[in-house]
Amino acid sequence: MSCVLPKNTPVEAGAPNPLGAHWDGRGVNFALFSAHAERVELCLFDPKGKRETARIQMPEHTDQVWHCYLPDARPGLLYGYRCYGPYEPKIGHRFNHNKLLIDPYARLLQGVIKWSDAHYGYRRSSNKEDLSFDRRDSAPSMPKCVVVDSGFHWLNHRRPRVPWSETILYETHVRGFTMRHEGIPKDVRGTFAGLGHKKIVEYLKALGITSVELLPCHAYIDDEFLVDKGLRNYWGYMTLNYFAPEYRYLSTPHLSDFKTMVLRLHDAGIEVIMDVVFNHTCEGNHLGPTLSFRGIDNLSYYRLLPHDKRLYINDTGCGNTLDTCHPRVLQMIMDSLRYWVTEMGVDGFRFDLASTLGRERHGFDRGSGFFDAVRQDPVLAGVKMIAEPWDIGPGGYQLGGFPAGWAEWNDRTRDVVRRFWRGEEGFLPELARRLHGSSDKFEHHGRRPWASINYVCSHDGFTLNDLVSYNLRHNHANGENNEDGHKSSFSYNHGMEGPSAEPRIRRLRARQRRNMLASIMVSQGTPMILAGDELSRTQGGNNNAYCQDNETSWMNWNFRSQENREFLAFVKRLIRLRKEHPVLRRDYYMHGSYQSLVTGFADIQWVNPSGGLMSEDCWHSENACCFGLLYAGDVHRHQGQVADLPLDDTLLILFNANQTDTTFLLPKPKTGSLWLCLLNTAEPEMPEGELQIKVGEAYKLPYRSVSVFALEP
Repeated sequence: MSCVLPKNTPVEAGAPNPLGAHWDGRGVNFALFSAHAERVELCLFDPKGKRETARIQMPEHTDQVWHCYLPDARPGLLYGYRCYGPYEPKIGHRFNHNKLLIDPYARLLQGVIKWSDAHYGYRRSSNKEDLSFDRRDSAPSMPKCVVVDSGFHWLNHRRPRVPWSETILYETHVRGFTMRHEGIPKDVRGTFAGLGHKKIVEYLKALGITSVELLPCHAYIDDEFLVDKGLRNYWGYMTLNYFAPEYRYLSTPHLSDFKTMVLRLHDAGIEVIMDVVFNHTCEGNHLGPTLSFRGIDNLSYYRLLPHDKRLYINDTGCGNTLDTCHPRVLQMIMDSLRYWVTEMGVDGFRFDLASTLGRERHGFDRGSGFFDAVRQDPVLAGVKMIAEPWDIGPGGYQLGGFPAGWAEWNDRTRDVVRRFWRGEEGFLPELARRLHGSSDKFEHHGRRPWASINYVCSHDGFTLNDLVSYNLRHNHANGENNEDGHKSSFSYNHGMEGPSAEPRIRRLRARQRRNMLASIMVSQGTPMILAGDELSRTQGGNNNAYCQDNETSWMNWNFRSQENREFLAFVKRLIRLRKEHPVLRRDYYMHGSYQSLVTGFADIQWVNPSGGLMSEDCWHSENACCFGLLYAGDVHRHQGQVADLPLDDTLLILFNANQTDTTFLLPKPKTGSLWLCLLNTAEPEMPEGELQIKVGEAYKLPYRSVSVFALEP
């Protein structure tokens, strides 16, 4: 749908609320916040966005909001803004009316940035740098905002509302996940429609995950330096707008694409969680472009150095930091979150560099305005909130420091699982704390084990396949002299760098992948899998593929490989194991305080290879790489009471990172005669229960393996 206004269209005062462009069935109200602009023009464009057809001076200014109403306007109208005011970078003002600006509340954008010097508010060739002033018009090469009709029939829609304790996250990328899927029509591959395609939904459902966590879907830019190198911003962590979905992910220029994807995933019982980037924007530092916030009200939107407001506080490492202490910036963030929940149907958010959102003027604060606003908001009350609990600012590492109700990516679990399985010694106590759900980090203020998001791999780093195939990063294709990405990933190639045809190496690598995923799935907390790890996806050793919008990053749907099919079957089995055994996903912390009256086991206990409890000497032995974790299934604490659960949910999980087999005496309960092997990473195809060990007898625990036993009633 497109809209062209007739000449001499009437302009009415309109209202200052709500912010953005809103069609009411008769016309469109436009409202833009700017505390320091002296004048604002609404610019209208032809349906292709090539030609500016009108400039309308906003007639009203109420409570720092510029607004007007166009009774003849309709959905499909393309628009942008020009803001007039002082260009004085040293005191924080960077107004330049020659630059077309994106409405921060735009619901849809059309077109992409075609980079030129006109996008910068200053003359890039000037010795004065950003203290100079550029008069070129940026409109011809800017995206345009689109007035939308937000109507959508949700067809008796019901949200899955998966409890945290039952959640299994699957981190994926909208575009990369479907680009190579041969069973999906080419015209929807790489789009929201592709992700919502029947074949994809069926795959996710069969895999057993409950919630997809999508890399940024907000409109973002391809950085100019990447475009110059023939690359693109694949991950999307350079946000241009917090309301509009990324245009390249739309198969049609309508918001219904995203909503239909959500609807189809919800129908399958799968939640949609969005990765959001409210810590910084795509406008960079003082030498960055003027695309939206900087030109609308730089002094309000960004944190600037107190002694030199020309420069930006850079707690994010991306050039700037949004000022969440400013009430209008906080309002924009909250409005965006509510919009994506109420209008677009999402079930939660993962906040990139979330420590930044908790920063007050004095530093990180668990009681910051942002956290308080989220906590009291009724729309967000039932929404999953996940923090990446760090930024690069002072005191930025805040694992465990977020308020009640939040979950956090646990990089401590990631690192210790990697180090333990590659054979490093001295990590038993640390691994035990992470298997326990990191109570040392999260057991405060009523927080539960699910607050710990446990993972081995994420988009940022090696894939699981590459983690066991490379000692070094191989990021040359990024054009940064292989100096970008994590220097130390705690990876191990097991004999040679990169792909190997040697059967021994391939078998060991596959076993190590099984070991690490098994460690995550039997841990208390919320497990997360990186998309493609179940199908042995590789990035060729690139551990920072943020700019690789190609087969390096795209999902490889290779079902022809027997190894891939076997590994996929194992991952499904792992997920099913977790779902079938509630002791693996308890919603409270166990400390061995409650004892089963039937088996005599504590609710949780740690077992040494002799079948007894782990002693201090066992924990801290230099070469100790083998131990057991026992969950007693018939003990359950609820509000201080002990109740019985089925005896058949008592599990014993054995870990052996040694390079040799270890004899392990299986503990003897008061009641029960057999331990049934449910899973063995050394023999992944062994049927469940085929191996049976009498209680108190020895089991030959294979080297570098995990075994899971259930006590037969």
